[in-house]
Amino acid sequence: MSTPNPVNLLDFDVDGLVAWFAGLGEKPFRARQVMRWMHHEGCDDFDAMTDVAKSLRAKLKDLAVIRPPVPVRDSISADGTRKWLLDVGNANAVETVFIPETSRGTLCVSSQAGCALDCAFCSTGKQGFNRNLSAAEIIGQLWLANKLLGAARADAEEHATDLEAGEKDNGRIISNVVMMGMGEPLANFDNVVTALRLMLDDHAYGLSRRRVTVSTSGIVPAMDRLRDECPVALAVSLHASNDALRDRLVPINQKYPLRELMAACQRYLERAPRDFVTFEYVMLEGVNDSDAHARELVALVRDTPCKFNLIPFNPFPDSGFQRSPAERIRRFAGILIDAGIVTTTRKTRGDDVDAACGQLAGQVQDRTRRTVRLHQARENMR
Repeated sequence: MSTPNPVNLLDFDVDGLVAWFAGLGEKPFRARQVMRWMHHEGCDDFDAMTDVAKSLRAKLKDLAVIRPPVPVRDSISADGTRKWLLDVGNANAVETVFIPETSRGTLCVSSQAGCALDCAFCSTGKQGFNRNLSAAEIIGQLWLANKLLGAARADAEEHATDLEAGEKDNGRIISNVVMMGMGEPLANFDNVVTALRLMLDDHAYGLSRRRVTVSTSGIVPAMDRLRDECPVALAVSLHASNDALRDRLVPINQKYPLRELMAACQRYLERAPRDFVTFEYVMLEGVNDSDAHARELVALVRDTPCKFNLIPFNPFPDSGFQRSPAERIRRFAGILIDAGIVTTTRKTRGDDVDAACGQLAGQVQDRTRRTVRLHQARENMR
């Protein structure tokens, strides 16, 4: 008879699983066997783990489960971007996005149900905040996407009768993971790092540190912890060239201003897998997109090896912002490029299914009462 509260094995990195198996009197290699079945094979059925001892399989069926979040909606954009709405319980749902490209497949993963940081231009933040996701709910997004995308590709290949056998794509579908979905990853540090270790572990997903990116709005102490415990590629949501503007757009700046943030970026680079930090910069018409702002950025990052990713603002209801015109973005980028800074402009993907950067909202039972306060403020302005 199974326990009423089984342990979800997706919550463990390899060290955690070895320790849990030791409590059952099982050897470390058994934990690694199960780890490979879970993550390499996408297996959630202990009976299917054929090289695991039957006695252990019976024990696991009594005590444990392999349970990812449950998809409640699956949307596919005209450009091939795919978004899942995933149920994480108690009327909360998060969103995960897969972005296919010619040379890579990138999965954008959420870390929280909602977000407490309330960045002015982000749809997620306007939904309020409920809770941190567990490690199982974070890595479960990668587990589930691998399974669903693998099934879709197998079906496509089965029907691609005109292809020669050697022409079929047998490479990894998800080659890159970015922690850029709903929530601030470094505000959920321990669970995010457990998931990162699984992404990197050869017994699980075996991704390169260069192909796993954590995006942060700038929680400086957690950036230092990440550098020490699990350095992966780093992206910083910058969005402003001076403290006064960033205080308004990214409120965490009031606690960790730009001077402290730049110093943390320089410390991070001492152990980072890449020799630069990526600065994300959403382009808001008439707010942060002038030539003067670009020149301020050049001065701000002079001592920080970096590249810029300019993001055309993706609108959502009642945002109060407009996307910078294409020519304005081009001129802004030109100033950075002329200063020797590698600068790209992100192509908007998946906006027809609200899967583009800044549009993820999910379903959040807000514990911060932010949505109530916003509604009251609007009523008072009428």
